Amino acid sequence: MPEGTRSFVYVGARTTKERNARGDGLNVYAMDNATGAWRHIQLLGDLVNPSFLAFDRTRRFLYTVHGDLSDITAMAIDPVSGKLTVINRRSTEGKNPVHLAIDPSNRFVVVANHITSTLALLPRNEDGSLGAVIDLVKLEGKIGPHRVEQPFAKPHQVEFDPSGAFIVVPDKGLDLVFTYRIDGEKGKLVLATKPVPTREGAGPRHVAFHPGGRFAYVVNELDSSVTAYHFDAATGALAPFQIVSVVPDTYAGNSRAAEITVSADGRFVYASNRGDDSIAAFTIEPASGRLSPIGWTPSGGKTPRFFALASSDEFLFAANEDTNTIKLFKRDGASGRLVATEQSVQVGSPVCILFR
Repeated sequence: MPEGTRSFVYVGARTTKERNARGDGLNVYAMDNATGAWRHIQLLGDLVNPSFLAFDRTRRFLYTVHGDLSDITAMAIDPVSGKLTVINRRSTEGKNPVHLAIDPSNRFVVVANHITSTLALLPRNEDGSLGAVIDLVKLEGKIGPHRVEQPFAKPHQVEFDPSGAFIVVPDKGLDLVFTYRIDGEKGKLVLATKPVPTREGAGPRHVAFHPGGRFAYVVNELDSSVTAYHFDAATGALAPFQIVSVVPDTYAGNSRAAEITVSADGRFVYASNRGDDSIAAFTIEPASGRLSPIGWTPSGGKTPRFFALASSDEFLFAANEDTNTIKLFKRDGASGRLVATEQSVQVGSPVCILFR
C-alpha cells in the first residue's frame, strides 16, 4: 500500500498459563486505512505478557510493560516496514506493571506497578533506550471495602493531561484518583494536589481527557460506572460532577468496566464492559461536559479488556481477550453510534492496541 493509505498496528497480549492466556507475544500488522483490514507482518514471540504499549513522543520507539512481571522493554520502530527491534530491558522495581506513559519532553517514562502500589520513573535516552529507575513513589491511603479486589493500593494507569503538565493516576485499591507532576531537574515524581476520592468500592481504573482539557472521565471497574470531572489545568485538581452507569439497566449480571476513551472531536465517550461484553457510548454536552447514554453495542466476543479508535475515529477495534478476537466496528461520526462489521482478527488474548 502507498504511504499514507496504511497504518501500522501493534497488539499486546497476555501469554502465561497463570493468566489462562493464549497469546504468543507482541504482534505487528499493517492496516488499510480505508477498509480497516489488517495484514500480519511480525511476531515478537519472546516477550512475556507484553500487556500495555506506548510510543515515545516522536513515535520512533515503542515501549511495553510485562504484566505480572517487573520489567519494561524498549524497541525501535522501522519507519518503512513498521517492524520492531528490541533495544533494552529494565526493571520497574515493582510487581505487575500495568500502564506506562512518556512525558512531553520525551526524557522520562512513568510506570504504574499495580501489585506493589508504586509509580516508577525511568529516564529515556535519545537512542530510545531506558535507564534504571530514578524515582519510586509509594501510593498510600485507606483501602476500599471490596474484600478481594481492594487489599492495598493498586494504581492502574498513568495518564498525562492534554497539556502534559500533570499525570492522573486512578487507584483501584484506594478508591482515589491522584495527580502527580514530574520535577524534571530533580528527576522526581511530585504529588501535585490532594487526591480526590471516588464512591466507596468504585475501583477507579482508567481516565480519558476531553481534548479541550476542561473535563476528565474516569471509568470505575468495580461498580461499572463513569465519573465525570472538571479538570483544573493550572493545579491538576479534579472535581467530580456526574456519575453514570456503563452497563444498561437491563443487564442484571456481574460485569467489570475496563477501558475508556473520548473521540477526537470531543463529542463522545466510549467505555467497555467485561461481563455485559459491550461498548457503551455517551454524548458529551459541550458546555457542561455531562454525559448522556446513546446505547450499548455487543463487543463481538468475550471480555473486551481494551478497545481503540483508529483511522480518524472512523473505526473502533474491540480486543476481546477471552475469545481471542479483535472485532472491527464502523463509527458514525454524527451520531457516535457503532455498527458491527464482519471483519475480525484472530489474536490470542489481546489486551492492548496501538496505531501508528
